[in-house]
Amino acid sequence: MKTKLTETDISEAAEILRSGGTVAVPTETVYGLAVNGLDEKAVADLYELKGRSAVKPLSLMVEGPDSIESYCTEIPDQAIELAKKFWPGPLTIILKSKSLVPEIVRAGGETVGLRCPDSAKTLELLSRAEIPLAAPSANPSGEESPKTAQKVLEYFDGKIDMIIDGGECYLGLESTIIDMSAQPYKIIRQGALSAEAVTDALVENLNVIGITGGTGVGKTTALNVLEGLGARVIDCDALYHGILENDQDLINEIGEHFPGVADNGAVDRKKLGNIVFSSADRLQELNQITHKYIDRKVKDVIDECAMSGRKTVAIDAVELIESGLAEQCDLVVGVIADAKSRKERIIERDSISEDYAVKRIEAQKTDEYYTENCDHVLVNNGTEPEFIEKCKEYFTEVL
Repeated sequence: MKTKLTETDISEAAEILRSGGTVAVPTETVYGLAVNGLDEKAVADLYELKGRSAVKPLSLMVEGPDSIESYCTEIPDQAIELAKKFWPGPLTIILKSKSLVPEIVRAGGETVGLRCPDSAKTLELLSRAEIPLAAPSANPSGEESPKTAQKVLEYFDGKIDMIIDGGECYLGLESTIIDMSAQPYKIIRQGALSAEAVTDALVENLNVIGITGGTGVGKTTALNVLEGLGARVIDCDALYHGILENDQDLINEIGEHFPGVADNGAVDRKKLGNIVFSSADRLQELNQITHKYIDRKVKDVIDECAMSGRKTVAIDAVELIESGLAEQCDLVVGVIADAKSRKERIIERDSISEDYAVKRIEAQKTDEYYTENCDHVLVNNGTEPEFIEKCKEYFTEVL
């Protein structure tokens, strides 16, 4: 066999592939050794040519996001969004495979990886051949992945039909692989695309709703409605209490600013509460300390939600706006209620005195603040069933 090196004969390369031959192709990462991904014999020959273990599955090169449904099933919306954002590009997405993908490509498994290379010549080849390409890196197993057509020729001259010369690969690293065949999604190979970029893209496609308001207004009721509609609720108050008990850096910082409340390596919450709820300035000082810790933890949870396939997240935070968390939200909803109802709820819920409940309410923002700073305000001045129906109607429309 004579190996042809070409820069232009894309139609000939397409015919070679349709006939069961092998063509080395350029990508943005490294050169790939391509065969018809639906031809079992061609794939078997490829395994033998590379010396690749039969237990290692192959991914398929495809033209773009519209090709996913041709070869995969149980496709989450997030997979399509990632493909639209990063294809053509160095991202391989693993999904449940349809039966038309040969078992040898899947190495006997139920999944297949798809990738759309950022190479004009290879994309043209995919379009002309009208088949997916099984195309691992164009090197014998154990050797360096090639970044040039000349290196491929050194490896396989006389052993493959053609090499399409697309110049030197500009990335030189294999694609990043994300498994989206089950939840949570997993980055199983860090390649040319950072894991952070993939996670951030998934976060971009989350519906993030911020719920804020003073203590005792009924935020929990609104959040329960959202949870019933499929949202993951992030309770910033619970996060705060968790890090207040476990994050020594936060405990030490509070102790420095509020002497006497953390003398034994733990925060005396009642002593701290008596200080901050008696002084707006001291409460603001505490918030400035805690916001950065809470923001960091919220981001971690949102990332986790994105990698778990969630579509909606609700952030519950009294200080949602002041902390900057509102900037992460697509919609900020304030909940307000009259002072008498709030006081009664707080006393019953927290088993505190009336004076302490009043102090907590007076230390927080007014209804006007939420009206001015939120995208929407839900007023909770009726019965609990009435407020539940109001929330259901509003959030169903929003989602």
